[in-house]
Amino acid sequence: MEDAVCQLLENREDISQYGIARFFTEYFNSVCQGTHILFREFSFIQATPHNRASFLRAFWRCFRTVGKNGDLLTMREYHCLLQLLCPDFPLELTQKAARIVLMDDAMDCLMSFSDFLFAFQIQFYYSEFLDSVAAIYQDLLSGKNPNTVIVPTSSSGQHRQRPALGEASMLEGVEASLFYQCLENLCDRHKYSCPPPALVKEILSNVQRLTFYGFLVALSKHHGINQALGALPDKGDLMHDPAMDEELERLVVRSRLHRTAQQHRGEEPGAFAFQRRDKLEALERVPSAPTPNQYRWEPREPHSTPITLLEPYLLHEFHLCPQRGLKS
Repeated sequence: MEDAVCQLLENREDISQYGIARFFTEYFNSVCQGTHILFREFSFIQATPHNRASFLRAFWRCFRTVGKNGDLLTMREYHCLLQLLCPDFPLELTQKAARIVLMDDAMDCLMSFSDFLFAFQIQFYYSEFLDSVAAIYQDLLSGKNPNTVIVPTSSSGQHRQRPALGEASMLEGVEASLFYQCLENLCDRHKYSCPPPALVKEILSNVQRLTFYGFLVALSKHHGINQALGALPDKGDLMHDPAMDEELERLVVRSRLHRTAQQHRGEEPGAFAFQRRDKLEALERVPSAPTPNQYRWEPREPHSTPITLLEPYLLHEFHLCPQRGLKS
């Protein structure tokens, strides 16, 4: 409600043309549909579980063509895609998600869309919880008694350093049953979103020892946790969205027909024909969606997925959520 009032005050001149009641109707419709997070600041998209789930769903629907085309992208390229929807999205979160996929490999390795998406889902949605888990894991590695483990805040957990690779590989992680005892207590009193404790127990009951990143990989690949979160479809259905495909095709056809009609009108004889053609040419040179250069996107090969694929998706979302267009 606070955000709705702020949006109302910021755009009151435009909103006065069609009324406050209509604005609130469209705003809360967009909240229900999950389109209210488009192009918003990071502090807003991470403010609530609903906002986080909406952002995950928008990212999947917008860029699943990357997966359908079989393109493999680097961590920084995925970060560019995230910044198209949230310009101030922090690089650190993208790096953490990539590390779940790549483990100790070079961070400039290529990743498939599905691998990155499910790892990103866990890291983004359960961000504060995983910071606390990382701190608990470090304490267990150092031999502290689990009954006296101090659960840190999310801010203090971020500053804990990962142990050296040699130490972690020598210890081969921590005992799974002991680790679960600590996580069970954490889930009981953690104020942020946590994975369902029963599913965490299921993961940890299948192994005797595990590493922190092994635990993250298990979370990202667990079918039940993905269903409990509810933002993304199952991995087998990740590339299918018939309703969106039909809507995008309709919008693309409409856009082409509109452009063709404009060109025909520009070719009609008359005193202002040349002026109209000049304006059309100028408009065609102006991108209707964020261009790659704005975000320093540098495709490796000419056949890489063009960012202009974002355009019909955004047209669809503006249709569902027109008040976002006022500010963006």
